[in-house]
Amino acid sequence: MIVLLPPSETKRPGGDGPALSLDTMSSPALNPAREELVDDLVSLAADRHAARKALGLSASQDAEIERNAALRTAPTLPAIHRYTGVLYDALDVESLSGAAVSRAQARLAVVSALFGLIRAGDQIPAYRLSAGSKLPGRPTLAARWKPALEAVLAAAAQQELIVDLRSGSYAALGRVSGAVTVDVVAEKPDGRRVTVSHFNKAHKGRLARALASTRSDPGDAAAVATVARRAGMRVERLGDQLTVVVPS
Repeated sequence: MIVLLPPSETKRPGGDGPALSLDTMSSPALNPAREELVDDLVSLAADRHAARKALGLSASQDAEIERNAALRTAPTLPAIHRYTGVLYDALDVESLSGAAVSRAQARLAVVSALFGLIRAGDQIPAYRLSAGSKLPGRPTLAARWKPALEAVLAAAAQQELIVDLRSGSYAALGRVSGAVTVDVVAEKPDGRRVTVSHFNKAHKGRLARALASTRSDPGDAAAVATVARRAGMRVERLGDQLTVVVPS
């Protein structure tokens, strides 16, 4: 099983790993796109005004541009420890121990606007690039990623069940057929349901933690739902689509 996570805007700074080496990363078929995007971001960082516009930053966020300028020389961290924020706080991979750590390393993956599909242990620097960023004079990130990324995801899906917890903009970088997908809805006292926006990340983080650490190896949507229920989540299933229902 592979659990696909979205990245986060916020990232832990620093690191104790070596400088970025694309040759040591998983999914080497993605390296040509990775190389181009790293080059683009390093070059763009030389023009602060253009970088702010492309990345949606204010002048007070110029440190993000400096991160991009240093992409090739900055220290790295494993991807699963680089990303922070609501989903990753709920996932709380740092608190896992024993065999659960190994399972999480094997099962968790992130689809990044800069690196495409990366596994939990891939060493990456801090950076700033979102799925909706528009780099000057370049095609959209979805157009750049889709051919190579969809091929890699399709190959992975032939080997393992994929549980796709990505947000819409990151799912658009590369679709994967047959994946288990997850929505989060809040149920009001009168039974009406509304889509959960911000806090859906926390619930998906809880689900990711349950899937990353379970001793079982779910092979279909029903088995994924069983793991979620054992973790105390209320889950409904319709084919490969799961709905996590939370109180309003």
